[in-house]
Amino acid sequence: MTRPLHFSAFVMNTNSHIQHGLWRHPLAQQADFNDVQLWITLAKTLEAGNFDAMFFADVVGLYGPVNGSYEVNAREGLQIPSNDPSVLLSALAVSTENLGLAFTSSILQSHPFDFARKVSTLDHISNGRIGWNVVTSSLENSARNFGFDRLIEHDERYRWAQEYMDVVYKLWEGSWDDGALMKDKATGIYADHTKIHKINHRGERYQVEGPHLPSPSAQRTPVIFQAGSSPAGRAFAALNAEAQFILAPTPEIAAKDIAATRALAVANGRRAEDIQFFQGITFVIGSTEEEAKRNEEEIDDYISTDGFLAHINLGLDQATGTPLDPDMPLKDIKHEGGFSHVQWLRDSNPDREPTVRDLAKITAKVRGRFVGTPEQIADRLEDWQHAGVDGINVMNWTIPNSYELFIDEVMPLLRRRGLARNEPGVGTLRHRLTGSDQLPPSHYGRSFRGMFS
Repeated sequence: MTRPLHFSAFVMNTNSHIQHGLWRHPLAQQADFNDVQLWITLAKTLEAGNFDAMFFADVVGLYGPVNGSYEVNAREGLQIPSNDPSVLLSALAVSTENLGLAFTSSILQSHPFDFARKVSTLDHISNGRIGWNVVTSSLENSARNFGFDRLIEHDERYRWAQEYMDVVYKLWEGSWDDGALMKDKATGIYADHTKIHKINHRGERYQVEGPHLPSPSAQRTPVIFQAGSSPAGRAFAALNAEAQFILAPTPEIAAKDIAATRALAVANGRRAEDIQFFQGITFVIGSTEEEAKRNEEEIDDYISTDGFLAHINLGLDQATGTPLDPDMPLKDIKHEGGFSHVQWLRDSNPDREPTVRDLAKITAKVRGRFVGTPEQIADRLEDWQHAGVDGINVMNWTIPNSYELFIDEVMPLLRRRGLARNEPGVGTLRHRLTGSDQLPPSHYGRSFRGMFS
């Protein structure tokens, strides 16, 4: 029997998230991202279209080298200006009933005690529809924005992240026992203090006494998302993640990566199916192949070479932060990161030396772009499902048009094929994804339940 896929909308509360230059398209409304009604309308559209979640990316710093120019970032609206998605989620929570609401927050930007309280509040407001994408931040400017001289080493950031998780798990799962909240007017007891516990965490980076101030929400712990695919990131996901975002170039590579992460989860005492995988994909839809290709050409006309190069941090002079000449051969680029990306492009063009301009164009194309009719798109989604993908993280070209087209043109066909649910999902976000409201007993975070009794 065909298993329906889950669908999330991948957005950011900014002008130019991933598809740089598309904000200039006549149908694009993302330039007005400060208008809360844009997001409320989109959330309602996604909910009516049977999407499971609306997922907000976020950063807390600028792309580019330290002390470099950020002229391109500002000119393109490349994630600057941008707003805090956790604040926006409050408005979306009271404007929808069933749509899951996930957001990105870095361990850099908020103390775990304050963050845990914020998330519990959001989960109460939404009746259990919150998810958290855990990130460690990879931008030097992010570290400097929070008082650090530099970004600490990659694997060390994941050690930091694990202590952060331990603190929030203790607050969400361990600080309050079931039944602590009584609200008993007859006895005059609102909450039973014997079932509310200080956590007294003493760790390498944090000292948190507790107790958690909010009472347990419907999910207690939000659905934990993660996107890192390095060895340290994969190990972190195997212990903590309930869903992982991937950008695999092919279903075959996705299947291999999924199997590896699930094997690590099993080694941590979890079930293989305890982690779900969401592949990021963009769609260019046409009623015929020819129309789809024309639509793709129109999209490509708006792509910003400078924007893509600034985002991947390879189209800049690393000393000055200024854009490189688009016609510079890739062999002449002096860079410290992204070597495999550059070498892959050079190897794939044996007849000529690719240029910086080619780097931007190929980056725009390889990010999970599907071009075709609804039937062709459905065929390809079946291939990804067979590879073990549980959901699709739908990336947009224009807001709201990309999602309106997908819902109107592709979703009906997916429902007929059993690739999407016929009935709208209800209940908590975790229930929509797993059938349970709270962390399963096999999850590491659940081990903190009852720890302080």
